[in-house]
Amino acid sequence: MKTWILLAVLTSSMLISCQGNEKKEKKIEPTETASMVVPKTWIKRRVEKAKTSLQQTDAGKVVWDAMEAHGGLEKYYSNGYLSFHFNYQPLGEGVPRNTYQIVDTWSNKARQKEAKDTTLQYGWNGETAWKVVKDSTSIPYDTRFWALTPYYFSAIPFVLDGAGVNLELLPQTTYKGQLNDVVKVTFAESTGDAPDDYYILYFSAESHKLTVIRYIVSYPAYFKKGQHMPEKFMDVFGEQVVEGITFPKSYKTYWLAADNLPGEYITAIELSEISFKKDVKKTYFDPPKDAVIVDGL
Repeated sequence: MKTWILLAVLTSSMLISCQGNEKKEKKIEPTETASMVVPKTWIKRRVEKAKTSLQQTDAGKVVWDAMEAHGGLEKYYSNGYLSFHFNYQPLGEGVPRNTYQIVDTWSNKARQKEAKDTTLQYGWNGETAWKVVKDSTSIPYDTRFWALTPYYFSAIPFVLDGAGVNLELLPQTTYKGQLNDVVKVTFAESTGDAPDDYYILYFSAESHKLTVIRYIVSYPAYFKKGQHMPEKFMDVFGEQVVEGITFPKSYKTYWLAADNLPGEYITAIELSEISFKKDVKKTYFDPPKDAVIVDGL
């Protein structure tokens, strides 16, 4: 999935998990103070720019209404760093991914820790993808691709205000007896590692909240140009409100079947332990001394 891309955003979602040379960097000192808590003026400018841009199209208006329904973009950016537990469990083939993470929502940096062994970590600092592992089998999935992927899914619609994000309004559709506005999200050619990814998002026409995420994965490390995984259908369940922002509680992912309905159930996802943090050390997202750099595509 487009991962950091996703965020324009997101650029991190799609990257390749390869082993590299150890990064010789200054060790993170525990006495360092928090940084990058952006000023209110920055937040106001970004929100005003997003609102002005989104209000210019019908698709953008749907996304803006969704942001407002989920708590508001200004509130979201004002809350601080986002922390959460993302437990991704395939039901058949596939590698489980169960991590705790903290994300800099202003510039899309992330650091994740494996839930079963928090010494196993990986992240993206805006320029470099890295991982801290015991050996090549410690984390059996592409950490560069996954660095921002959980964030993107958890933070829709707020991640749709970035550069490189294109929105198209599709016909309304009814799912589970509920009428939904439908927006297709694509990305500019230079956006992230997988600009061919797309998302089709359902927002309740009544509440304006997210109900369904349909998407493909076209990550070049997995697929040749022009190819991608079959489309998936992600059903969004429940609500949890944290500091005024509404997040889902869980997701069920299916292969897309006929008539754009869910088919075979393939993945269970739980989103929990959400909080916003003000105190994150300056170098928290940078590669630690013992990190291995994950090369780009």
